[in-house]
Amino acid sequence: MTADPDLVAQLRRIADALERASPQTPGSAALDSADAFVWHADQDRLQAVAKVSRVDLALLKGIERVRAILLEYTLRFARGLPANNALLWGARGMGKSSLIKAVHATVNHHRMRESRADPLVLVEIHREDIASLPRLLEWLRGGKRRQLLFCDDLSFDSDDTSYKSLKAVLEGGIEGRPDNVLFYATSNRRHLMPRDMIENERSTAINPSEAVEEKVSLSDRFGLWLGFHACDQDTYLDMVRGYAEAFGFAVAPDQLRAEAVEWAVTRGGRSGRVAWQFVQDLAGRLGKPIPL
Repeated sequence: MTADPDLVAQLRRIADALERASPQTPGSAALDSADAFVWHADQDRLQAVAKVSRVDLALLKGIERVRAILLEYTLRFARGLPANNALLWGARGMGKSSLIKAVHATVNHHRMRESRADPLVLVEIHREDIASLPRLLEWLRGGKRRQLLFCDDLSFDSDDTSYKSLKAVLEGGIEGRPDNVLFYATSNRRHLMPRDMIENERSTAINPSEAVEEKVSLSDRFGLWLGFHACDQDTYLDMVRGYAEAFGFAVAPDQLRAEAVEWAVTRGGRSGRVAWQFVQDLAGRLGKPIPL
């Protein structure tokens, strides 16, 4: 009996459509298609990032000590050695997330020089998707490459209970964090929760000390804490000069200093972010692109 060619073709189209519509399985080849991804929890998928927005590691001034520590830690993990989850906390705009992205690029550059076949993968999960972290880890657990999981501006409000899922996933769950995954988070808060939230738990709980311990212990799941502090004017100006020299801006030192100080005054503070915003404005006025 000969099959109807039209029926066979139609069944093939249906099968192809079902395959395209079905979610990719954890540990699928999708993780090998790029060096950076963003996790979309609502679709249970990883979206490849063609070009990561970052600056060169050497351009991050005023954070030399933490820069060296995080680079060494990440290199150790990429080489298959044990490493702790890291929490980068402190002043706004001092390069916490920029450092993670720059370290990722530098580590992969090192691996290329060492003739290593597998680059480190960077996966970003958004703060609002933390509840989906167990599902994401199932994706990453089956990956062949080592992966750096990154959450920017991680913090929790008083009515947010997703921090309990994060605690269990980082260390306390029955499976725990996969050996091929390291978790880096940035936050303006050392303990990831506002002080009034912790104080409220102390005042209303039957056992205040236990309630506070429950909240504070979240940050204890990070074996490495790196603090970032507000910079003084000399450090701020060093940042500006570093960018200007790296990008070849022909501006007299006195003029550059005066304009950078004025910019900081109008912004109401000094930080790495303020320095970068000034340099972008300067590049626009000079008609020069910034090579990133």
